[in-house]
Amino acid sequence: MTAAGNGAAGQGGRSGKLLLTAVILAGVVVLDRMMSPDGLMGYGIPAYWGRILMLAGINIVLATSLNLVMGFTGQFSIGHAGFMAVGAYVAAYVSVYHGAGWEAALAGVLGPTLASELVFLAVLVAAGLAGALVGLVVGIPSLRLRGDYLAIVTLGFAEIIRIVIVNIDKVGGATGFAVPGRTSFLWVAAFAALSIMVVRNIVRSATGRALVAIREDEIAAEAMGIDTTRYKVLAFVVSSALAGLAGGLFGHYTKFLSTNDFQFIRSFEIIIMIVLGGLGSLTGSVLGALVITALPEVLRGFASWRLVIYAALLILIMLTRPQGLLGRRELSDLLPARFRRRRGDDAAAGGAR
Repeated sequence: MTAAGNGAAGQGGRSGKLLLTAVILAGVVVLDRMMSPDGLMGYGIPAYWGRILMLAGINIVLATSLNLVMGFTGQFSIGHAGFMAVGAYVAAYVSVYHGAGWEAALAGVLGPTLASELVFLAVLVAAGLAGALVGLVVGIPSLRLRGDYLAIVTLGFAEIIRIVIVNIDKVGGATGFAVPGRTSFLWVAAFAALSIMVVRNIVRSATGRALVAIREDEIAAEAMGIDTTRYKVLAFVVSSALAGLAGGLFGHYTKFLSTNDFQFIRSFEIIIMIVLGGLGSLTGSVLGALVITALPEVLRGFASWRLVIYAALLILIMLTRPQGLLGRRELSDLLPARFRRRRGDDAAAGGAR
């Protein structure tokens, strides 16, 4: 192919990506408006299905972040709900005790709407930083362990976090904590996309190759000079930060926090999502989050048999497809061959330039 042809192919690829991005953004805005009380031009999504979409988006953030640790680094963690709880309560605390003052200070300069959105962004950033800090504190001592020992330690830390929160009266303690409702579908979709991009970029970098080497054979990775503890802690901190963000979104969507929302069963639900979709697959994380969020609701018509059918389906999938629905494949691997070939040509053209 000539240089002109390569340039045209690259330009066409970029135009296609921009068009696809614009379509996705338009779709997200339309869905957000349809979930509002007024709807969009008289059309709206029922609150029941809107709630499922919101929770599915939050679960995508959780599943994607945990897949970085379990799927790409090969470390078995059962404490994700603890980091989600940290983010949720920190975001709630900042909103309740400082949010109104910050909004009042900014409203005169930026206007009330923009001030409110910026304060909420600051609240979510605080949730992510808190999750990352706790992940660092937990990860440094625990990630020197492997296998079942690591799972037990992370589960123990998650329960410690939950019990500590129960005994803090400033955030409601055992009675729960009322939270302002700030989360919209735009925020959920934005952070779901952000979590996917962050993990995708990490996996495709030199750091990602080190993480995969640790997953495949940690002893061999150490022999090759890879600082395994450092990389595992890095993955754990990023994963915890994203879990904290998801917790902030969750708290400001449900408008009420209780430590019962962050029991160990919550961590197992997130693990089921990534195991079902496929460990080491971002597309699988998204698929697993969608399925596990929607499946219990779809089975509500079976009343008393709902949980039995739910468990039986999961067992059946694990017996027939233990690697998950997608294994380690991504969406690009599922495209027809001619599209994959064109994508490769565009990448080669970009590299030639």
